[in-house]
Amino acid sequence: QVQLVESGGGWVQPGGSLRLSCVASGYTFSNSAMGWFRQAPGKEREFVATIRWIGGHTYYADSVKGRFTISRDRTKNTVHLQMTSLKPEDSAVYYCAVRDGVITSTIRTVSTYTHWGQGTQVTVSS
Repeated sequence: QVQLVESGGGWVQPGGSLRLSCVASGYTFSNSAMGWFRQAPGKEREFVATIRWIGGHTYYADSVKGRFTISRDRTKNTVHLQMTSLKPEDSAVYYCAVRDGVITSTIRTVSTYTHWGQGTQVTVSS
């Protein structure tokens, strides 16, 4: 079965950096996208960033553009999220997810992703 396993979360002071990783197994990547979402307490899950498996085109939420970088390693079925200049409002549980198809108009939509990891906590505070 498909399994996504995140790692790299933790506590960091404002302005600091963290790197999240997600390893996928049991999934056949083709015309796929793999991305990161986050959910803070009392809020809905929201899109953070995603990457096309073929071609590597990236998409970001406005709130993280210029601070976060998503990348993939196709040889290891892994996606990374490098987070810099972290702010307290970035605190959330971060989830990786994967979907088939890369229609641009829906690529940021939570409900279009079919497989999800368990999540990793990111806390930004002083």
